[in-house]
Amino acid sequence: MQQQLPENLQKAEEQLFLALNNASSANISDRISINIKLEGLRILPVLLRLLRNIHKQNKPAILLWPDAGATALAKRDAPDLAQSIMSFSDFLRNKEINLEKSLIVAASPQPYDYEEFELICTQTNNQIIMINGKLDDSAVGIGSVARERRKNFISKWHNIYWLEPITKGALFHYYPEDWKLFRLDNDGYRFFKNFDKKPSNDEIFESFFE
Repeated sequence: MQQQLPENLQKAEEQLFLALNNASSANISDRISINIKLEGLRILPVLLRLLRNIHKQNKPAILLWPDAGATALAKRDAPDLAQSIMSFSDFLRNKEINLEKSLIVAASPQPYDYEEFELICTQTNNQIIMINGKLDDSAVGIGSVARERRKNFISKWHNIYWLEPITKGALFHYYPEDWKLFRLDNDGYRFFKNFDKKPSNDEIFESFFE
């Protein structure tokens, strides 16, 4: 049982890659999410290292970014991976992409990327790994039908890794283990409680003050 938080980003990346391999071996879902919510985190280097590790296993994979600017920056920083990096819109326009059994790694889709991202997901049967995605949208004018469709889409994603500092503690998930709540004491983070699924903010609050 993982009863400690990763001591640094390198350890967290090792854990998430192992969780990804475990999830792929167990074939738990074709829609997998990973969330690392560390303050000041630069997600680009993390994603490039993940893509390289996947390629080292001789598995084809492509990295998708929501916008052209982030795509260009990724290609600039990793020219050796440029052929495996593209934007959401480029992916949707390019009908000649040979996906084979490629993993699709989607970088940080936000509520305003939802329409394009949903279209990507519906047009392929490939496994998709969503990193630091945030698809829920509380916009009042979205409409009940569209909101229900979005809610249904979000519910299909299976989280395999979550690392997030929160008030008075941290939330941690490392597939195939339970979700874990850590309490922040004077001498650091201590394991506090297990959950069989992601706890709500109210459940976290009640746990700390029960």
